[in-house]
Amino acid sequence: MKKILVTGGAGFLGSHLCDRLTAQGHRVIALDSFFTGNRRNVQQLLGHPNFEVIEHDVVDPIHIDGLDEIYNLACPASPVHYQHDPVHTMKTSVLGALNMLELARKSNAKIFQASTSEVYGDPIVHPQPEGYWGHVNPIGIRSCYDEGKRAAETLFFDYHRQHKLRIRVVRIFNTYGPRMAADDGRVVSNFIVQALQGKDLTVYGEGSQTRSFCYADDLVEGFIRLMNADDAVTGPVNIGNPGEFTMLELAERVLRLTGSQSKLIHFPLPEDDPKQRRPDISKAKELLGWVPTVALEEGLARTIAYFKTVL
Repeated sequence: MKKILVTGGAGFLGSHLCDRLTAQGHRVIALDSFFTGNRRNVQQLLGHPNFEVIEHDVVDPIHIDGLDEIYNLACPASPVHYQHDPVHTMKTSVLGALNMLELARKSNAKIFQASTSEVYGDPIVHPQPEGYWGHVNPIGIRSCYDEGKRAAETLFFDYHRQHKLRIRVVRIFNTYGPRMAADDGRVVSNFIVQALQGKDLTVYGEGSQTRSFCYADDLVEGFIRLMNADDAVTGPVNIGNPGEFTMLELAERVLRLTGSQSKLIHFPLPEDDPKQRRPDISKAKELLGWVPTVALEEGLARTIAYFKTVL
């Protein structure tokens, strides 16, 4: 049994990770400020002898004894939420990373950073390999998240070089699944909620921009494989599904799977919205033996079933 801290543990992805780690027999502590996390996401674990929840913001230091591993997932990940308080978003990424790295150093714990494909910005290399340095606007409305995550990666690798800390860095591409927040502004949840409620689906721009969608269970499997890999494997490693779809293709699938008669309406493209996004997962295949297994159609059906129970 390991003692494992998951920051952002009551969030969409963090709660799925807590489920998996608890099922594997570990003692799991979910740390969450509940800005975007929700106790409902971990209600199935409440009362479990090896699980506990601590309400805390990673911007502030915390001491927890005897940790073996830390998964740092704390940070709002959708534009609606991270742009709500951009200064706090940057502090969550940078000060949160610093506080968790210090906790890992003092505990001699292995530490995992949930970074993002947003570090690639609006890419001019496609698909995006880990060696691509990105094309990011440092002063735009998305910069609090993009540059915050880039700075967090810098801190992780400097702690690795300077303090010999055992680190793992993953770059997450668009992810979806049960426990997404209905109001998080991400395209999958937007389309599903609008379709189920009979509202028009909001498409930004022409709808020709592309994304690659990875189901939450596949992503969590990649997390755990990376954490359990040899210490020489620090990352960064792209974890995402290389299937690439336009927003119009995604909308068509959601309408078909929900049986909705909703129409599409178009709005201007948001500032700095990437035109394309697709992971090169060669590293994940080679180093972790990881490939996604859940096709978009299947994952959407599961996610639609979830939203039908909560709307």
